[in-house]
Amino acid sequence: MNAIPDEFEFHTSSACTYNNSDPRCVQVATNVVGRVAVRSSVTGQTVEFTTIEWTDFLTGAKLGEFDLLA
Repeated sequence: MNAIPDEFEFHTSSACTYNNSDPRCVQVATNVVGRVAVRSSVTGQTVEFTTIEWTDFLTGAKLGEFDLLA
């Protein structure tokens, strides 16, 4: 895991149901050119991706490639 620079500005999705009894949300920063950082709101741990990796992931997610089976 890389050290995440201070220049990242993290945002939480409006779909997140963050509340004091269950504060688990994923936060994403896309303000640094060529890089995307993803952070856990609970642990603060972060993972960094290139914009190409992030775009490929989002494309797969929108196509349902990561949907959980019922």
